Amino acid sequence: MEGLPAFLLVAGAIIVTPGPDMALVTRNAVAYGRAAALRTALGIEAGLLVWTAASAVGLAALLETSALAYSVVKVAGAAYLVYLGTELLIGILRSRSATAHQPSAAPLGSSFRQGLLSNLLNPKIAVLFTSLIPQFVTPGPMAAFEAVSFALIFAGLGFVWLVSFALFTSAAGRALRAPVVRRALDAITGTVLIGLGLRLATERSEL
Repeated sequence: MEGLPAFLLVAGAIIVTPGPDMALVTRNAVAYGRAAALRTALGIEAGLLVWTAASAVGLAALLETSALAYSVVKVAGAAYLVYLGTELLIGILRSRSATAHQPSAAPLGSSFRQGLLSNLLNPKIAVLFTSLIPQFVTPGPMAAFEAVSFALIFAGLGFVWLVSFALFTSAAGRALRAPVVRRALDAITGTVLIGLGLRLATERSEL
């Protein structure tokens, strides 16, 4: 695994770059607390493990090379992000009092499901696993093993980062749960998610 040092640098840069995953963790951390933030992070990591398995059996490569399959996943992912963002904005409009924005328990499994679907419906992960990772793999009989190892390393790094981010954000979130601040955060997060969804839906495929 001669390409490991370079891969670690690139993977680290990708993982800490803000996107839908971090937006969801931030929102659930502030809205529902540490447990919800951690469930969101675990859902995202479960999605990465699914992509790792998919890359091992060639499904991710099929998705990358099939324009139709890529487009279907892309549109589904974009629609889900827009749905989440719209749901947050509608929630602000429906709120009648400050008590509607007091911390409450997130529905069991909802935070995990949000993280899982956000990751699984992101076709860029398939491209990452099938286009980026092979650039660091040494050709030869161990190439498949190295590719899966790099994918697992990426998932592991992502786990460490997202769990750390979830713990930090949920701790900071205690000071951000005032009704006005939460409404502002929901507005920002909802707008960001809708923007990311529209961007995903309208960007040209690189296939």
